[in-house]
Parts: sequence; structure tokens; C-alpha cells
Amino acid sequence: MNPIGTDPTTDSTTDHQGWTPTTERKGPLRGIKVLDISTVYAAPITAMLLGDFGADVIKVEHPRGDPARTHGWHRNGHGLWWKVIARNKRTMTLNLGHPTGQDFLREIVAEADVLVENFRPGVLEKWGIGADTLLDLNPGLVMLRVTGFGQTGPYADRRAFGTLVEAMSGFAHQTGQPDGPPTLPPFGLADGVAGITGAFAVISALYDRDRNGGHGQVIDMSLLEPLLGILGPGPTVWDQLGEIAQRHGNRSPNNAPRNTYRTRDGRWVAISASATSVAERVMCLVGRPDIAAEPWFGNAGERSRRADMIDTVVSAWIADRGFDEVEARFVAAGAALAPIYDARQLLSDPHVIDRDVITTVDDDDLGRIRMQNVMCRFSETPGTIEFAGRGLGQDNEQLYRDLLGVDSARLAELAEDGVL
Repeated sequence: MNPIGTDPTTDSTTDHQGWTPTTERKGPLRGIKVLDISTVYAAPITAMLLGDFGADVIKVEHPRGDPARTHGWHRNGHGLWWKVIARNKRTMTLNLGHPTGQDFLREIVAEADVLVENFRPGVLEKWGIGADTLLDLNPGLVMLRVTGFGQTGPYADRRAFGTLVEAMSGFAHQTGQPDGPPTLPPFGLADGVAGITGAFAVISALYDRDRNGGHGQVIDMSLLEPLLGILGPGPTVWDQLGEIAQRHGNRSPNNAPRNTYRTRDGRWVAISASATSVAERVMCLVGRPDIAAEPWFGNAGERSRRADMIDTVVSAWIADRGFDEVEARFVAAGAALAPIYDARQLLSDPHVIDRDVITTVDDDDLGRIRMQNVMCRFSETPGTIEFAGRGLGQDNEQLYRDLLGVDSARLAELAEDGVL
């Protein structure tokens, strides 16, 4: 059994010949080689997370570039979401629809630990670089395949984006005001959940390969199933009770008080009182210990059924006070409250600043740029952001030379031929 990050044929922790990172990567995944041939969000988020924790990630893009480069906000012609989602990834261009491009990918895959892709089922197989072919070339390869609905089933060939599974999963049905329409999130929720799940799946497969004497394998992950997996017991409730969850706005069907409330000076705050002890503190703070003393108050479901009455009391108390007083009084009482922030307010929060939740990265194109830091803190092998998303094909010369032995003259010919 070989530790994660070693070559299983040599039991060596040195880099594979030809695969030389620009800097010595750090973090728990140092030594892991990742090919990211995916586009847009879910699968690239998986590769981003692997890179955050030390994997050497090579982003392989069509010469046209990943569509994510053009999405959303830009500054000086550079996509800001791209700067985040492509961080810690070296970039190379390669037309996988071209026979020479397919040959190059097969050669590179032979030295990789992980390949992340999100083509429609059958596309890679049509090009002669499907899972069976790649695993024959590299039996230790972990291949994450991300699609809207999975590699099998009647919907496998349908085009799908996160929005569609946010609808189909039941998320939109449960989100919004009771008398309003189903509501979709204003960001890629399904993609983000799938991206994090994909990173967990890849690490699990690497652990099995390197610790349990296993081999490489294919991970078939849809966007639908990870999101469905975090939405609570809705299918079980329907199965056992015949009940369907409905929209509750900012309230919870499970406890109260739980809502958003506006202070006298126009600030919004959120309260959650899932624990009865916290709910008691809130009611005592707002001057209604008698409600907390009611026999029904100790049952979260009973509190939820009386949310109108509880919210009337809590919202009136908050509306009579400014934000600073409300926050201070809740903190002193040991009750759970947080301000509702926009991005500007988040970046100025003292806790966010102290923990470097939003960190600063030096970037060749935009100078110093702030973005979300790595998600988890490791005491011994912390992750890091070494650089933001790079330019299209920025690392072509080094990667084609180191990985494939291609010199500058040949690179020019390949570009002319539409391979890169």
C-alpha cells in the first residue's frame, strides 16, 4: 500500500518525470497530479478545492477558453469569477476534438492521479478517450465524471445545469414566501454542493487506491444527487407520512423564533433558536419570559406552530432598537443572532478579518485581489492560494515542453493546426 501522492510503481514521493510544478506545492495533497478538463462550475470547483490543498492541477481548455472566463463581472477584461474558480491551476490549451489533441491527452493521463471532466455522456468515448481507454492506460487513475443527471438513466443525455436540478430536487419548491412562487438561488448552489462532494469523492477513491490496495476507478456524480442529499428528510417524510414540505419564507417548520428582523436604523438581522435553551433566552431578552414558561414552549414543533405570535413579539422588540444595541444585547444574553451582510459589510467584519476568511492574492493581471480563502484550517498541512486564475494557455510553453517534449517551433505548428 502506497501513501497518497506516491507513485505506486516506485513507492517514491518524487514527482513523475516531466510533471514539474512551477513551485513546490504544499498541503495534504502535495504530490497528487490532477487534470481538469471540465468547464464552468461544479467539476472545476472540485479541481479548485484539490488545488487549494496542494494538488498540482493542470487546467486543460479548448483554445476558445472555458466559458467561465466570460461569465459575470469583469475588470480590465478579466473575469473575476474565473480568478477564483481557476486559482492554483496551471493552464494549457488543447482541442480534445482533434486527433492530435486526443493523443496528447492519452500521453498526459498516463502520469496523472486524477482526471475531472463534465462532458455529456458518450462524448469522450466518441473521441477515443473514454473511461475504459484511460484506465487501461493508467490503472491507478481516479476519474470524476460530473453530469446533470449521471452517466445512466433516461435523463443521462439531457443537457442540464445547476438551475434545473435546483428545480427538480425540491429546493425551489421549498424556497420562497408561502404565497409566492418557487424561488431559485441567485448563485450556483447545485454546482457548489456538487463541487465539494466531488472533492470528497476523489479523496475517498485515492484513499482506497493508496491505503486499501485498490485501483483507480470511475466516479459517476450527477448534480442532482448531492443537492438532494442535503435538503433534509423530504422524501422520507412523504414515504412515511404522505406529507410534502411547503414554502415558509424565512421561517422554519421545525422551530421558532427563526426569521429575519429589521432594526430601528434599517439593518436586517437573522435569528435562529433551534435549541430550546436559546429560544428561552430570546423570549426573556425581549421581555416575555411568560411565553418561555408555557408548557408547549419546550417542543420545537409547537413553537413553530405559534411562529406568528412569537415573531410579533420579537420583531417589535428589535424594531424599537438600533442594530448595535440589538447585537450587543443578544450576545450578552447568549442568544443566536447575526447581521445580514452584503459583500462590503462582510469584508469589514472584524471576525472575518481576524481569521482571514477573505484573503488577498497577488495577481499578474489585477494586482492584489481579494477572494474567499480555503474552506478548512489544517494545523499541520494547511491549504493555500498561490495564484489566482491564469490567462488562457499561459503555461502552454512549459507544460508542452515538460509533459510532452514539444518545443516552441512545434507549438506554433500545433496552434496553426487548431490543436491548441
